[in-house]
Amino acid sequence: MGNTLQTFDLVDLAQYTKEGSFSPTASKDFHLFFVGRDDVHEILKHVLSRVTVSLYLNMFGYDDDELNELIMGIVHDPSITCLITLDKSQAGGVHEKRLLDSDAAKDPIGFNSHFVIGQSATHQISHTKGFVADGKVGGEGSTNWSNSGEGTFVVKGQPGGPGYKAQNNTQTIFTCPDAVARFQAELLAEHVAAQRQQTK
Repeated sequence: MGNTLQTFDLVDLAQYTKEGSFSPTASKDFHLFFVGRDDVHEILKHVLSRVTVSLYLNMFGYDDDELNELIMGIVHDPSITCLITLDKSQAGGVHEKRLLDSDAAKDPIGFNSHFVIGQSATHQISHTKGFVADGKVGGEGSTNWSNSGEGTFVVKGQPGGPGYKAQNNTQTIFTCPDAVARFQAELLAEHVAAQRQQTK
């Protein structure tokens, strides 16, 4: 069970911070990470690679090869319920195309996955950048899924090095049951709203 989210603890992510540990006074169910300081890419990989039950995802900027491979594995596993919402203005990229051309997108019932490209309920961009994994772990922040959005760690374990780039972004990971349940409901509402906009 070590590679699932059933026994996930936020402390598991301390290894990806600059300090390699959390303060003794840190929250047990919420942590804020900083792009360019903490290895946000590895944090996202750590959580998403352990999804076994469900994934509710709304992503505005979606341009990460490794995370896309993880998502492709999730959407093609019929034992995992998956709902993905992508913003209409951002959906023309290579990674979005792979998702939308996938077998799962062509047979959503068979693969237990559903994709929507759309806008908010008020015809604005769908700008949420977050997910709920297995109904246990939530993630949300300003981080787009891209090299500069997550920060590119060239030198292992620290920012810097040739070609290093990082936007000013944050990423939260949280396990508070109330926040997870409310965010999952919001992601579902945003998915339905985008579907409605699509059919108008």
